[in-house]
Amino acid sequence: MTDDRDRATVAIVGAGLIGAAWAALFAHHGFAVRLWDPQAGALDRAAEALPRLSAQLSEISAARGGPGDVRRCDTLPQAVSGAVLIQESAPEDVPLKHALLAEIETAMVPEAIIASSTSALTWSELAPGLADPARLITAHPFNPPHLVPLVELFGSDPARVDAAEALYRAAGRVPVRLRKDATGHIANRLASALWREAVHMVQEGIADVEAIDAALVNGPGLRWSVLGAHMAYHLGGGPQGMAGYLDHLGPSQERRWASLGTPSLTPEVQAALIDGVAREAEGRSIAELEAARDAALIALLRARTSGA
Repeated sequence: MTDDRDRATVAIVGAGLIGAAWAALFAHHGFAVRLWDPQAGALDRAAEALPRLSAQLSEISAARGGPGDVRRCDTLPQAVSGAVLIQESAPEDVPLKHALLAEIETAMVPEAIIASSTSALTWSELAPGLADPARLITAHPFNPPHLVPLVELFGSDPARVDAAEALYRAAGRVPVRLRKDATGHIANRLASALWREAVHMVQEGIADVEAIDAALVNGPGLRWSVLGAHMAYHLGGGPQGMAGYLDHLGPSQERRWASLGTPSLTPEVQAALIDGVAREAEGRSIAELEAARDAALIALLRARTSGA
């Protein structure tokens, strides 16, 4: 290999929405991809989706491969044998994943990396499924994973995490590492905290769903697309940066924290959320909303690339 991707084999275990997106992504960046799912229907749907996903990726960067580099496999051992990375994207069910990980472990080469795309489960919950837990990392993508660059990594073997990070970077991802195992990883913890307050504002009648979403998209969301939360406050501190912000505005921040709520998803709150997003969708279907989201993400990624 001349770099981490040239004809390296990646196995995708699970061909649902996440697995198909992973397959398209790795193929686009020049990896040889093997795709397996116990359900033939899932493989058929993934095969139908791959040309569309590959076309979206080609709008962002030049392709080194495409759907033809994704090989459909009839058995799990056929998919994982010889793969350097095994991206597991099975449903979020601990016993199911334990059984699947054990089956993968018997067929993989010893030095390979098993990466779970889990969003709700932790490494500590999944590791007991393996005879050698060091072979496992969690590699949580953000949906849709072929467009959103983030992948959050955690594992007990630093060398395997290093190797995984290199592979994900070769596939155009931006990997970040957790220093300790945590429910929700990094980004979902942040997203959950923000949505908790968004729901609290609906519950308290502070603003409706549409106003809250518009405020986020056109205010902090726009800034967060180029700056993280800590860096945004560093710039908000003027010439003294974060130290100046904490000195002058730290107490006001603590007052805001104290006023944040812990809402309950009562039937009334659920109805308000459902009605609010229905008004915001303006009759558009989920498929239409996803297409609009993807087009906007592609435009944003192209703008970021051209400005780099």
